Amino acid sequence: MSSPVVVKFSSPFIRFYGLVSPCVSVNLQSRVYRLVSGRCMSTSPTPTPPPQCLMKPINVPMKTLMGPGPSNCPPRVLNANALPLLGHLHPEFTQIMDEIKEGIKYAFQTDNTWTVCVSGTGHAAMEASVCNLIEPGDKVLACVNGLWGERFAEMAQRHDGDVATIDIPMGTVFTLQDIENGLKENRPAIMFITHGESSGTTVQPLEGIGELCHKYNCILIVDSVAAMGGVPLFMDKWEIDVVYSGAQKVLSAPPGASPISFSARARQKVENRKTKVRSYYFDMHHLANYWGCDKEPRRYHHTGPISNAYALREGLARLAEESLENSWANHVKCVHKLHEGLESLGLKLFVTDKLARLPCVTGVVVPDGVNWKDVADFAMKHYRLEISGGLGAQAGKIWRIGLMGHNCTEHNVNLVLRALGEALKNVK
Repeated sequence: MSSPVVVKFSSPFIRFYGLVSPCVSVNLQSRVYRLVSGRCMSTSPTPTPPPQCLMKPINVPMKTLMGPGPSNCPPRVLNANALPLLGHLHPEFTQIMDEIKEGIKYAFQTDNTWTVCVSGTGHAAMEASVCNLIEPGDKVLACVNGLWGERFAEMAQRHDGDVATIDIPMGTVFTLQDIENGLKENRPAIMFITHGESSGTTVQPLEGIGELCHKYNCILIVDSVAAMGGVPLFMDKWEIDVVYSGAQKVLSAPPGASPISFSARARQKVENRKTKVRSYYFDMHHLANYWGCDKEPRRYHHTGPISNAYALREGLARLAEESLENSWANHVKCVHKLHEGLESLGLKLFVTDKLARLPCVTGVVVPDGVNWKDVADFAMKHYRLEISGGLGAQAGKIWRIGLMGHNCTEHNVNLVLRALGEALKNVK
């Protein structure tokens, strides 16, 4: 027989002592709820009604994403996103984190110890590179040939860097002489350059740039969000100090977990800072520990994006199974087919230098008398196909067509060409 119920009231809390039978427990809980809720309701306003939009099932149409990102995810990546949650420090999850690190090292071709994933999109990885390396007054040089150099320069200014830029038109790339002239003139501590400039649809040759930067005692940061996996990248051989990428491009995973790696030289600059890293969230001291990059036990820093990590792991696994060499070759094969098809439609490619064209994102000049958005809207309406417009100085002047990762197939090339051809006939 159960012990009698003993209730002790201690305002403003109600405590229970002893054992209760189920029926007594339910009745007692009900009376206590009315007492507590009554007290709360007497001083609280009536809540607004719940939003009616949330009373309906979510509606997500299937679209073919052939813009500059995000890309469509393959089934294995989507399925990974639906796996059960784990705790962010559970051994099963830290094992997945370690596998992600190995995948990033392979994708970047690096052995760097400080190789982690930033919990955020590619912009977050850019911000992490800025806030860890730049101290107030540091001279910073941003190579600007599109949106991403501009964004980096603004972030560096917000962190009180002494920022200079070398600017060339969108659709062109920097020569080694351009870069050495900028290094000589500005003597920066940090230099930034974009590997795959998705706004200008160019791929920047990187060989020799790291060597030049180190000749002038400068750390090199590279944005490879729109290029990594689609074109060659050798972080260690090319002496790159920091490189970051995103999950939603060639890796074909959802945005929200972004690979980044710091060389020993970059790590030393972070560890020798005179001031604390301004962002606690992006502080590499904490991130490196959370990702198991030091010899200390992993400590709680933040709750990692568990499901995004599963998906990123599968995106990296997919790239490893295909191999970097095969992925690079497939992107070249498909983009050549796309270029030939575009020219057969009478369209002109935005980047005139064939060697500077980014295989992952192709710029197409909008013909005179054609509204770029009418064509993009036609493709979406009739084919559920995304084709993006230009950004910055090229807004309204070009289309941008993405061929990345899971979406980089000859079938998708044919789909884009068919949609564009029909659109050009029907929107004039």
